[in-house]
Amino acid sequence: MGARVFDKSKLPSRHVSVGPARAPHRSYYYAMGMTAKQIAQPFVGVASCWNEAAPCNIALMRQAQAVKKGVASANGTPREFCTITVTDGIAMGHQGMKSSLASREVIADSVELTMRGHCYDALVGLAGCDKSLPGMMMAMVRLNVPSIFIYGGSILPGNFKGQPVTIQDVFEAVGKHSVGAMSDEDLKELEEVACPSSGSCGAQFTANTMATVAEAIGLALPYSCGAPAPYDVRDTFCYTAGEMVMDLIARNIRPRDIVTRKALENAAMVVAASGGSTNAALHLPAIAHECGIDFDLFAVAEIFKKTPYVADLKPGGKYVAKDMFEVGGIPLLMKTLLDHGYLHGDCMTVTGRTIAENLASVKWNDQQDVVYPANKPITQTGGVVGLEGNLAPEGAIVKIAGMPTESLVFTGPARCFDCEEDAFKAVSNRDYKVGDVLVIRYEGPKGGPGMREMLATTAALYGQGMGDKVALITDGRFSGATRGFCVGHVGPEAAVGGPIGLIRDGDIIELDAITGKLAVRLSDAELEERRKAWTPRQTDYRSGALWKYAQTVGSAKGGAVTHPGGAAETQCYADI
Repeated sequence: MGARVFDKSKLPSRHVSVGPARAPHRSYYYAMGMTAKQIAQPFVGVASCWNEAAPCNIALMRQAQAVKKGVASANGTPREFCTITVTDGIAMGHQGMKSSLASREVIADSVELTMRGHCYDALVGLAGCDKSLPGMMMAMVRLNVPSIFIYGGSILPGNFKGQPVTIQDVFEAVGKHSVGAMSDEDLKELEEVACPSSGSCGAQFTANTMATVAEAIGLALPYSCGAPAPYDVRDTFCYTAGEMVMDLIARNIRPRDIVTRKALENAAMVVAASGGSTNAALHLPAIAHECGIDFDLFAVAEIFKKTPYVADLKPGGKYVAKDMFEVGGIPLLMKTLLDHGYLHGDCMTVTGRTIAENLASVKWNDQQDVVYPANKPITQTGGVVGLEGNLAPEGAIVKIAGMPTESLVFTGPARCFDCEEDAFKAVSNRDYKVGDVLVIRYEGPKGGPGMREMLATTAALYGQGMGDKVALITDGRFSGATRGFCVGHVGPEAAVGGPIGLIRDGDIIELDAITGKLAVRLSDAELEERRKAWTPRQTDYRSGALWKYAQTVGSAKGGAVTHPGGAAETQCYADI
């Protein structure tokens, strides 16, 4: 790295730190113990989603301090601030989950407003939960100031009776317990040992999926997203990120130079290759939207379709994020995809080098079986696929990682529920039949509002030993920990008159993850007659944040976004 040269007259922070008119502003900085030299340097926002809500976030403040030291060592002035997180594991299975997806927008908006209000010149963002990762990345590309993303790291696996376990095992244990297959004592022991450290849920659920995305899309330093939260090496990555963001300022490398259409395709590839969460099909379009790039659910699904599934990660496979990190990390996964012609190697990254340059020294590790070579994959089709048909004109998504080929086609009668609670009650009481397609609707972005995840229901089915004997579809979402034939993001959602709101108990639903089909055996004429008789329904949220969210949120196809995005910009923040 050469000597860094900063022209403060071209940076946003000039508005709060340069010239006689800014004496009142500078007085506030002096009040916080800053020196004239620090005030004259570039200001770097160090944003974290630290809180005491869950283990995902508890280590973020410690890591933020390492970032600040790195920024200061490179002649920058760090300014730390925090934003919210809603933690899916604790929000799961009750009304609290309606706050989860909406929190993604609040995180992006709050980071934007803090950066704008104080005229910071760059951003290092730390996040640990499912919605805080995409929310932070959305803020980065929206603001378009030099930025580096830092993942707080995954949790370590627990140990139950000599076997490694994750939070998924606890959710599924609830189902076992409900049918007498697990004792009260074992359930209590499992819940006490499943989550033994700080960090995000350990398998390739949504947090680790979006962490994998962060490296592949180029916003995070290589290897930084794989190291578990308790590992001291995380602080080294954080310090380095603080230093390197100063180089990005000097070189004027911005997020939209990094997050291009090709980079988004790379991100979708690592999701499919790792058997990642279906939620990525919601978050990638949202990140693209902030850049003004059209990359909707169908574009994501197209990439999924042609990407091999190579990482044997839970919930469909054997291993967790810690295991992949210790055999070579996310770069090992990316390397085999690049070597076999899948990744775009010419995409810029926050290192100032391209993906191909970053991966040039990565050697294949043939002493491990976590990541398979891309020319000898677990399956030729990606671990996540898109579906379409008369039941989902705007598409839908399903994770098939770990599912046998014979389970990829399912036909059965609909069993309709107008909210998750009703479906969970029926499952808990075993009030369903083998071969049913459980339909959970009015849980979409507007209809929920908030597009809840349904892990409690799907995990209960697996706990009862019925996970592969029924299918589920919803206009809401399924958790990254969900497995089985569980189709989410069905659009248009029921609340706007989508076909999923028109079907009735007994209608025959056809699901085919091989051909990409989601259909109901009804004619167009019958669906139209039912549509005429359909009437909108109000939610129970008539005021407050969720009411406000429902007024602006768009469809899952476009990422459930709440504003016009980069395409409507006349000026981005970085150029004020």
